[in-house]
This record gives sequence, structure tokens and C-alpha cells, in this order.
Amino acid sequence: MDNGLFPFSSPFDFNGIQGNYNLPDFEKDGTVIKGKHDPLLGFQEIGDDPDNDPVFPNHGLYQNVTKMSENQEQQQGRAATKSAFSDEFSFSSVFSGNMAFQEFSRPENMKPIKDCNMQSSCRLSSLELLTNYGNGFKKLRFSKYVGSDGGDGTDKRGGGQKKLSAEEIMRVTGARYIQLSDMRYDDFSMIMHPFGHALSGLSDDETKDVELVHLLLTAAEKVGYEQFERANRLLSRCEWIASERANPVQRIVYYFAEALRERIDKGMGRIIAKEPEMIFKTGIENGLNTNLISVRMHEYVPFSQVTQFMGIQAIIENVASASKIHIIDLELRSGVQWTGLMQALSEREVRHVEILKITAVGFVGNEKIAETGKRLESVAASFKLPFSFIAVYVEDMEDIKEELFKIGNDESLVVFCPLVLRTMISRPTCLENLMRVMKTLNPTIVIVIEIEANHNSPSFVNRFIEALFFYSTFFDCLDTCLEHEGELRAGVEAVLCNGIRNIVAMEGKERVVRSVKLEVWSAFFARFRMTELGFSESSLYQGSLVIKQFPSAASYCTLDKCGKSVIVGWKGTPVQSVSAWKFSRDRGRVFGNYRF
Repeated sequence: MDNGLFPFSSPFDFNGIQGNYNLPDFEKDGTVIKGKHDPLLGFQEIGDDPDNDPVFPNHGLYQNVTKMSENQEQQQGRAATKSAFSDEFSFSSVFSGNMAFQEFSRPENMKPIKDCNMQSSCRLSSLELLTNYGNGFKKLRFSKYVGSDGGDGTDKRGGGQKKLSAEEIMRVTGARYIQLSDMRYDDFSMIMHPFGHALSGLSDDETKDVELVHLLLTAAEKVGYEQFERANRLLSRCEWIASERANPVQRIVYYFAEALRERIDKGMGRIIAKEPEMIFKTGIENGLNTNLISVRMHEYVPFSQVTQFMGIQAIIENVASASKIHIIDLELRSGVQWTGLMQALSEREVRHVEILKITAVGFVGNEKIAETGKRLESVAASFKLPFSFIAVYVEDMEDIKEELFKIGNDESLVVFCPLVLRTMISRPTCLENLMRVMKTLNPTIVIVIEIEANHNSPSFVNRFIEALFFYSTFFDCLDTCLEHEGELRAGVEAVLCNGIRNIVAMEGKERVVRSVKLEVWSAFFARFRMTELGFSESSLYQGSLVIKQFPSAASYCTLDKCGKSVIVGWKGTPVQSVSAWKFSRDRGRVFGNYRF
């Protein structure tokens, strides 16, 4: 293909802009450190002065966690048992990369939809990232959620105190980790360290969960330093306590400990890495594909329905004047989302649809695409809607070409990208080829649905922390939405385990799926002169109505606007994003066969 259309001197750097990362800092963070830790890698000044916190002046750690008195610190320091290697142990030194985490406030009763400014100028280290998550500690202790547990979010402990969710346990643990970061204990005695007031008010089970997560974080730190033997000892303790059949915290620790164990085995040469071709072919395992678990999850968990519905509503509005509509679906899965579009088009009173075409892109040998096509043909026939289904098979997404798609001159083209672009970030030439092809085809609208999380950090510990909090939120959601569907929940979590392994255990080309946030995608799309279309107020309102169709999730699932995009979250924590785009074209400037 003629590269004159986009004469980029180098591939887009998804790491360089994400969260305003500072690459030299990441090079420093990625250095393998064995034995003594370089004090220059630590961030020792954060929180030292509660009145002059350079990072969080209004939401500092000392506003969230009660500081122990000097006498308590001295007594506890003397009581702690230190091992022979305690002098080289440092909590803060591992957290030295820079990143920003954008939080989104939770709208009340789903409306009005709130705007949030996408600010990423604050450069935070990994320790600060953990601090940012831990900053909710005070709120978690003194605020209440209106939820489905007992109708008011309380548990049976008495006193009306609510039970902490898995994500809240992670935040409390983050606060604990920060508080102990200035103290020097060995790997195990720090876990048993009396935490003073920071764990007051927690039940015995919650305290045990905090200690378990703390153990996991410490193991991740050791893995980051390639101190595998010490990490092994910590993981053995985690694996002895955690179980995939226990409460959400233990299940999360179980899956993350498994992934850490796999990373250790690879680091010590016990597992041979897969060949790049095998990695790509199995990469789709990291997402929910066309199977019974995916379909049933679609019925119980609101995220995919909300993002798909809003995307389809935007499509309907942007092809309102078209009688011939052609959709390219880059990841068809079950195809259930298109039934709603068919119904809407069949009910048109003005400008009847002459033909609806769906071209599904899939890998050679994927027979499920043809099966889905037959089901869609049956649905279209029931609506008496003229319909055509086409399957385009490729060996590799890099093989996509304009010639594979038969687009009529009078057809209004739509490109639908649900959770698929993230699978190409590790292969920039493949992703850029797809973008060039799509620009050449000149679609009316491009719908992009992605995971709203930063799982692409070059820093392993940063990536581990982000993934830990993201999946804690997701497991909380599953515990609520699938409360009475234990078997289905276990199946969904087993599938999600592949995503955890991809983030934690894999590196380089093995790490196929790499989620990034909206601000990164916006910068990437700008490279191809894409402009954002946004969503109408009707789309936003309809999205909130979809949430209300999930009684168990209606009080927790949130919608937030970021620019013209929309983020769907759980208790305000971002989970998925949906955005609408088009390619802009200037007149008169032609390079080869392409026009800008």
C-alpha cells in the first residue's frame, strides 16, 4: 500500500502519551534491581508534610488515613521482627514510573449525565498511583452506598455498617501499603504488623482480606525486581489462603497469584514463550467471544448492552437519510446487537430501507461467523427487512485490504469496532493498515467500543496495580449482577482470567491485548484526521434507560461524558467507553490514489 497517504516517520507510541508518561522515568523503573535498592528510585518525600503535599494538596494521604503517633511507630518498629535481608527491603523504591489516573464522579440517579475534563498533566509515580486509589479510604469508612445488599448496602454485622466491596478492600490495602512504605520490615512480619487505626472498624474477614491483598502487592513488587525466590515464598502464602470459589477478594488474589506464578516460571526459564503466530491466533481468548458465556453475560451485566445500544443509536441517527446501509463489523461475536438496529430500520415511516448489508470480518476457519449470519438473516426476514450477510475471512488482520469489501457507491457505510482495536496495539503496522483501509472506504460513522483502562504501561508494577483495581471493580459487578448465577459467574471469571494472564504474565509480543484510555485513542485517531461526532441527548437518555433494565445493577452502573465520548462505569469507576468518529477530508490535496 502506498504510504504517501500517511507518511509517518515512526509508528504511533501508545506508551509515550498515555497518562502523560515520562519515558526516561520508565526506563529507570524497568531496570532490574537486585540486592540493594537505589534510594534515587524511591519517592520518599510524598506525604511527608501533610500541609504541603505536592501531589494531592486537597486530598492527601494524611486526610484519609489516621497517622500513628510517634510513640506507636517507635513501639511497633521495635516489636517488628526483621530478617537478614530487611535492610535491602523498600516499599517505595519500586514505585517510580510516572502516570496519571483520571477519576469520574458518579451521577445521581443517572441524570443529568456529567461532564469530566480529561486532565493528564499531573505526573504521578506508581506509588502515587497507589495513593490515588487509596485516597478513597476515608470516604469508604464513613460514607454509605445505597445498594442491593439488604436494600441499603449494609451487612449483618450490626450497627448498620456496610460490607466493603472488593475494590474498597483494594483501596484500604493501598492506604495501608502507603502508610507502611516508610517503615522497614521483612516480607512476612510487615503483613502481621499492627496497623494502628487504619484497619479499625473492619470486620475480621475484611482485615484478613486486606492482609491477603497486601501480601499479593508485596509479591508483585518482588517480581518487578526479579527477586523470584522471595516472590515465590509470598505467593505460596497467597495460594494457600486464596481460592477461586471464595469471596471476591480471594478470587481476585487467586487469579492474580496464578498469573504472577506464570511470570515467575517464565523468568526462571521453566516455561517457553509461545511463537508470535500462535500468540496472535489465541489472542482473542482475552475477550468474550461468540459462546454461551458471552451471550448469557450479555443478559445479566449491563456494560456491553449500554455501549452497543448507544453506538447503534448513533448509527441510526447518522444514516437517517440513507436507503442502502452497509455495516462492517470487525468483531461480530453473537451479533445480537444488530437485531435492535433491524427493528428500528424496519419501523421507518420515511425513507424505507432498500437493503441492509452486514460484512463480518473473521479469521479463516471461524465457522461461527456463518452461523451468526444465518441467525441474522432469519431475524431480518421476521422484520421483512431486505438483508444481505457477507463473511470476509483473513489469515491475519494485517491482510485486510479495500478490495475485500464490496461497497456500493450509493451505500452509506458504517464501521463497528467493538473491543477489537486493543488487540492490535502490540502490532502497530497492523493497526495503521486497518486505519488506512477504513479511511479509503470513507465510512459515514465509525463506532469504537473499548475497555476504559490503562493496561499498557511499560512498567510492570504500574500495569499490575491498574489491572488489580480494574478487575476488582469487574468482580464486584459480577458478584452483584450474578448473585444467583454462581455457575455462570465462575465461567465468566475463568474467561476474564485470560485477560489477567495477558496483563500480568505476558511481555513483549506475548502481551496481545493492551487496553488504553480515551485520551490515547483520541490522539491516535487524530493522526488519521478523524473527528469525533459525539452522542445526542436522546442517545444518552436511552443509555440510562438500558441501565434501568438491570434491577441489580441500576444503583451502581454509571454514565459519564468525557468530551463527546461516554464512559460506562461501576460505582463511578470506568469500565468501558463508547465513541463515534468520522474521517475528515480536505478538498484538492491528493496523494497517489487517496484524497485527504
